Amino acid sequence: MAGPMALADSEVVRAWVDGWVVSRGAAPPVVEPWGYTIRVGHIRHPSRHVFGTVNAAVQEADVRAVAASVSGVDIWMKVFDAPARVAPWFGPEWWVDPEDGYLMTLPLAAVAPQRLVAPEGYRLHTWTRGGVLRAMVTTADGSWAARGQIAPTGRTAVADQIETSPAHRRRGLGSLVMRTLQAAAFEQGCEVGVLAGTVEGRALYESLGWQVVAPLTSARRKGPDES
Repeated sequence: MAGPMALADSEVVRAWVDGWVVSRGAAPPVVEPWGYTIRVGHIRHPSRHVFGTVNAAVQEADVRAVAASVSGVDIWMKVFDAPARVAPWFGPEWWVDPEDGYLMTLPLAAVAPQRLVAPEGYRLHTWTRGGVLRAMVTTADGSWAARGQIAPTGRTAVADQIETSPAHRRRGLGSLVMRTLQAAAFEQGCEVGVLAGTVEGRALYESLGWQVVAPLTSARRKGPDES
C-alpha cells in the first residue's frame, strides 16, 4: 500500500481552498493568474482573494496589484507569508491582522478507538451534512464545550472552525475533536489533512503532529467610516 501523498506548497494551498469552500458552503473558487477568488456570500465577508504561492514565492507586485484593484467593503485577502513582510504591500484602505496565521498539514492515519472517547462528564457527538464531517463535545446536560468540522475533497481534507469553550479548555477536548475528525477523514480515504490555524491553535495542532507549511496574513478592505 502506498504511503501518504506528498504535496507541493501550491498543492497545499489549492487543497485548503477546495476544502474551505466545501466547509463554508462558498462558491467554487475562480482561478486567477495569482491565485483564487472565492464568493463567500456573508454580509461581512462577501468574497475573498487567496494567493496561490507561499513564503518567498509570494510576489509583492501581485499583492499590491490585487489590493489596489479592490474597492468593495469587507472583501478579504489571504496571503501565505508573514505579516511583517506582507503588511507594507497593502494601502491604508486595508486592515491587516498583525498576528500570524498558519497553513499546516498532517499525514492522516488510523486513530485507536480508546483515543476517541470523551473524558468523564462529557459526550462526543458526530454527524455528516453536505459532505462535511462534524464533531461536537457537550457536557452531560448538553451544554456546548467544543466543536470542529472537516471537509474531505478527494485525497485531502480541510479541518475548519475548531473551537473550545474557554470554560472547558485544557481538558483534552480540542485534541478529542481533532482526532475524531482526522480519523473520520482517514476512513473516507483521505491521506493528508490541511488547515489554516491561529497562533492560539498552533500549539494544539503541533501536539497532534501537524506541521507548518507557511505563515498566513489576513487583510480586510475597510469601510468608509473606518480610519
